[in-house]
Amino acid sequence: MALPIIPIAMVAGAVALARNVHISPVDQRVEDRLDDIGEGFAAHRNPNGEQINASYRWKRVVRFGKSGPAMEIDASALGRLKFKKVI
Repeated sequence: MALPIIPIAMVAGAVALARNVHISPVDQRVEDRLDDIGEGFAAHRNPNGEQINASYRWKRVVRFGKSGPAMEIDASALGRLKFKKVI
């Protein structure tokens, strides 16, 4: 009998990720910065080219049925990629 390897691997990966997640307190500075992000994707590089910053925001209202309850979804992300020459 063949083993369902993909579902087993997905469960093992989820367990491994869950063990590394910790709940941290809310930092108001970060919350304010995420609220300042414009909707859509944006990326820019600093003048010397050593760092690339990117941001993404997706904000929508989803309604369940024609007159059902509505929920606003606001997903924001910030990213940074740094390049450093090591000698």
